[in-house]
Amino acid sequence: MKRQVQQGFTLIELMIVVAIIGILATIALPQYSNYTKRTQLTEVVMAGSACRSVITEVYASGNANNPGANGWGCENTTGNVSKYVQNVTTNANGVVTVAAKGFGDPLIDNKIITLTPQNGSAAAVWTANTTMAITSWVCASPATTGVDKKFLPGSCK
Repeated sequence: MKRQVQQGFTLIELMIVVAIIGILATIALPQYSNYTKRTQLTEVVMAGSACRSVITEVYASGNANNPGANGWGCENTTGNVSKYVQNVTTNANGVVTVAAKGFGDPLIDNKIITLTPQNGSAAAVWTANTTMAITSWVCASPATTGVDKKFLPGSCK
């Protein structure tokens, strides 16, 4: 008697493999989407980096005149800074605000990330004719107008 050897996969085995791949895909795709948005938001944070350098230098110089809102020389309020950056603005104390765009997600588009200069453990406040060392910068997302926290890059969490 000749014994027949099984060759290939049965239908049920193939169905199980397809089901497992489907389950993995439903978990992985949303996570990958969030990951790509976080990496794209890094561009938004980096858009404020030029302002960080300028503001740190102005604080260290002890300038007599407060540059004022959008007067630090690093802002871009044109509304078209880059693919993901709508604008970069500053206030009188040097807090940098960067608005995001182009993500196709209402939790990110037209929302902001702020970079706040710190002197020690508190936010820096401009004082004329006084040199002040900016010891760090705090990246944050305001509660009502900020980018959803789950999308923030690691440097902003």
